[in-house]
Amino acid sequence: MKQVVQSVARGDLRVLDVPRPVPGPAEVLVATSRTVLSPGTERAVRRLASASLLQKARARPDLVRQVARKARAEGVAATMRSVRSRLDEDMPLGYSGCGVVVEVGEAVENVTVGQRVATGSAGHADYQLVPAHLAVPVPEGVSDEDAAFATVAAIALHGLRQADVGPGSRVCVVGLGLLGQLTARLAMAAGCSVAGIDLDPWNADLLTASGGLGLVESGADTTERVLSWSHGRGADAVVLTAATPSSEPVRRATELARDRAALVVVGDVGLDLQRTPFYDKELRLLFARSYGPGRYDRAYEEWGVDLPVGYVRWTEGRNLEAFLDLVAAGRMGVADLVTHTFPVEEAAAAYALVEGGERSLGIQLTYTPDAPRHEVVDVAPKRVSASPGVGLIGAGAYAKATLLPAMKMAGLDRLVAVASASGLSARHLAERHGGEHVMSDAEPLLALPDVDLVVVATRHDSHADLAARALRAGKHVFCEKPLALSEDELSSVVDAWRASPGALFVGFNRRYSVPVRLVRDHLAGGAGPLVMTYRVNAGRLGDKHWYKDRRQGGRLLGEVCHFVDTCNVIAGAPVESVLTFGSGVGEALLQEDLVVSLRYADGSLATVTYASGGHSSTPKERLEVLGRSRSAVIDDFRRTLLDGHESKAAGQDKGHAACLAEVRRLLATGEDSRPTTEAALHTTRVTLAAAESLLTGAPVRVASG
Repeated sequence: MKQVVQSVARGDLRVLDVPRPVPGPAEVLVATSRTVLSPGTERAVRRLASASLLQKARARPDLVRQVARKARAEGVAATMRSVRSRLDEDMPLGYSGCGVVVEVGEAVENVTVGQRVATGSAGHADYQLVPAHLAVPVPEGVSDEDAAFATVAAIALHGLRQADVGPGSRVCVVGLGLLGQLTARLAMAAGCSVAGIDLDPWNADLLTASGGLGLVESGADTTERVLSWSHGRGADAVVLTAATPSSEPVRRATELARDRAALVVVGDVGLDLQRTPFYDKELRLLFARSYGPGRYDRAYEEWGVDLPVGYVRWTEGRNLEAFLDLVAAGRMGVADLVTHTFPVEEAAAAYALVEGGERSLGIQLTYTPDAPRHEVVDVAPKRVSASPGVGLIGAGAYAKATLLPAMKMAGLDRLVAVASASGLSARHLAERHGGEHVMSDAEPLLALPDVDLVVVATRHDSHADLAARALRAGKHVFCEKPLALSEDELSSVVDAWRASPGALFVGFNRRYSVPVRLVRDHLAGGAGPLVMTYRVNAGRLGDKHWYKDRRQGGRLLGEVCHFVDTCNVIAGAPVESVLTFGSGVGEALLQEDLVVSLRYADGSLATVTYASGGHSSTPKERLEVLGRSRSAVIDDFRRTLLDGHESKAAGQDKGHAACLAEVRRLLATGEDSRPTTEAALHTTRVTLAAAESLLTGAPVRVASG
């Protein structure tokens, strides 16, 4: 299928062939008929992407601060790899469209296959993957051309709701581009009188033709016109839909508004403000956040949990619905706003209009989608290599910045196929790393005869299922941790492994690092138990981080397993029991401050202290081992102290490349890999027991294999 993207780093625009995406449980797949370019938003996105790195930093100082914190915690080299990976991405463009539903997720109830829907938060593509609440049925009599405006109109409608205006109110709209025209028409449909101001006479005339008062900005004369229109009082609300870094629109709004009026910022305008005009009139300065309540809310958009209508009347989805109802009732027309139409293949020409040149307003792209469900897109010719052919499932930041470079260092350099649910991220990764094929579903990847080793690097809740399916397909499997989030999932993987000719490996990479090897060698030959103290300064995660999704198992199952495995390999004995304490803050398995205590069969003890509230200047990891008349310290995998003497190593080594090199060696030699698998299974059982202990508050004995 065709999809319009732009480079985050350079800003160049492309129309790519990517696999048709696969909907999740709370998503809808829509075959697109039309989408609308939102000139203000998309122009701003394009210009930021085209800016230099210094200009990007000036525009987003918040991200610069995040990078600085990451550099202090993880080192400059690792941070720069992550930054380069983030910049080296193709970003989908577009968010307002219309089409026909072709697939629905299992949790979707509001639409059915075959329905025509307006779509939000999707993109310019033959097929759109849409959150369930942002796929809204289109009433009979509303054309695709009109319905495609729904999401842009929802932004305008939410701005008006922030202004709290009603019939008879005087509303002034500053900036009469597409968003401003829609705002004015919605206000008039609600019974308001509307005046609009723009620098372009064409835009002002368009508003006048639709029933409003269109004015060309001329300073004091325009102010007098607005005062006369409002019976000398000023506007009840001024809605700012302009897009400019200048603060002049907001300053002008204070002159146009009546006493105690509302000023609502919808467009991207400068906010270098003076207090006096706001104080003199006691003005309210409000901001409209996109389409309305539910926007950026994970429960609403990702999980399909609606907001109760009795408490939140106008969600973003219901704002889309309200616009469509107004058009269906004939109370609002938008067809005359369309100035240009292009097939998606000519998206570059459409965006050239947005950037300037010929006068334009509503620019639409048209589509003729026909991609098959399990589409495989060829990206590069087949390579001849002695290395096992790799099929990568998952194309996120970790796969790009850490896993793929480590695979290449380990000699796993033939990337046969990449699969990701969106398809776009798979295409991008394959282009950068020599991948031969891309797809949006794992099934066609597992069927490829050239794929010898399947690497699972998706989100945690899919690891066990994908690993078991790959093993049942006869493939070797390398699964990123965690292998499973429950005993049932683990049993499914173990059953598949035992019945499969394929080998199973898990990405517990620290056990392969040089510091861990040095410590094991240092302690070898001694007798008696060890006492290990592993302190992790993990740092806090933002509320929108996917680890906060309970389906992903939280940081205990998803991250602490790494540190448990490191202690296990140093102890060299099985864990007998585990006891876990949490801080009690938040949902049990999503707690971010934890202490896990392990007792081993030989009497060794280990404590993993996992904290999220430490200062970023404190190194992330420190492991101290005492026993057998020896001591050892691993300081953030940068320094290793053996009986107080430093063993220097070059840079930070957490064992990623060595782990994958061992996988390749075992596959190449045919050596028995079962001990490696059993060790990973034991770590998984220990971590699951730690989760049970956290929930019950009691020690838990670890089940044997």
